[in-house]
Amino acid sequence: MRIVSWNVNGIRAVCRKGFWDWFQQERPDVLGLQETRAKEEQIRDDLPLPRGFKGWFASAERKGYSGTAILSRRRPQHYRADLGVPAFDAEGRIQQFDLGDFVIFNVYFPNGSGVNRDNSRVPFKLAFYRHLLYRIQALRREGREVVVMGDYNTAHREIDLTNWRSNRGTSGFLSEERAELTRWLETGLVDTFRHMHGDIQGAYSWWSVRKGVRERNIGWRIDYVLVTPGLLPRLRAAFILPNVLGSDHCPVGIELA
Repeated sequence: MRIVSWNVNGIRAVCRKGFWDWFQQERPDVLGLQETRAKEEQIRDDLPLPRGFKGWFASAERKGYSGTAILSRRRPQHYRADLGVPAFDAEGRIQQFDLGDFVIFNVYFPNGSGVNRDNSRVPFKLAFYRHLLYRIQALRREGREVVVMGDYNTAHREIDLTNWRSNRGTSGFLSEERAELTRWLETGLVDTFRHMHGDIQGAYSWWSVRKGVRERNIGWRIDYVLVTPGLLPRLRAAFILPNVLGSDHCPVGIELA
């Protein structure tokens, strides 16, 4: 089972940049998209899904902002797109997709940078992390296995971005953001890419759109797929696809037996 996550930075824009060619070639069983930046009716107009696939969409109340979508061959036993907190739910950042044998969360975590790049949204971001972890932990207490994929908007370790020294004061690499992600891992959630590949260098999933930055691989790894330990025996691959263009992020994913 191939599960793929991609922050597309605007679903309508990426559809004009070869998304469907890539999708037909990749043919994931479940594809989670973040930052769709469109209302559901707009997305459906631009997403003529291939036979066998169905779409689920969570849009932000604000036009052209945030949003998530899941395209899947499998139908969920249960589906919801909320955390029960109005401030979070208004931004369409989460989808909970229960496939029976495990639950997938497709998530677009907030950026901590405010409109003036002043880190003013860091408290909102950390609160979102904590509320989502409460939900995940509740499922785990019920004995459920969980996959959490998406744009986490945090580079966890120095190895996860090129210029870590100059970004210590930047949202995405602040000590409190990294500590929150550490807390997630300390609960037992596993970073599948590091689990499979160790401390490989230069493995990034986001690059600035400035000219030449991506070509020189000056990037950040902020897109992850975390899983509960019970899924590790089924884990066959964890990957980043940096050669897939169309967004400032690239797809990441896993394969489960």
